[in-house]
Amino acid sequence: MTEDWKAKLGAAFNMEASEESTEAATPAQEQQSAVEQQGGQMVNVLLDKKGRNGKKATLIVDLKCDEATLKELAATLKKHCGVGGSARGGEILIQGDFRTQVVEQLKQMGFKARII
Repeated sequence: MTEDWKAKLGAAFNMEASEESTEAATPAQEQQSAVEQQGGQMVNVLLDKKGRNGKKATLIVDLKCDEATLKELAATLKKHCGVGGSARGGEILIQGDFRTQVVEQLKQMGFKARII
């Protein structure tokens, strides 16, 4: 009986009933993937105030991972710091001065990180 609705839904969207959506990898697997993509290269963390009306932002630069992994890593860091931010172009921006917390979290994840 459960196969019937799956078959009908699959037919409606031109998909086979046996095709099932694969779940996203767990955050730990995503972070491991990011660490593997980075290799042994250093990640730099710096403070930026220019162009932000005097407000501080923590930048994580020199990341060598793809956009999807970058966004997952940014979500983890933003949640750890309890603030907002963004991820694009190989950089993660965290609102506020959280350099030490970000470096500690990155080191726990297995990255080589330093404050510039």
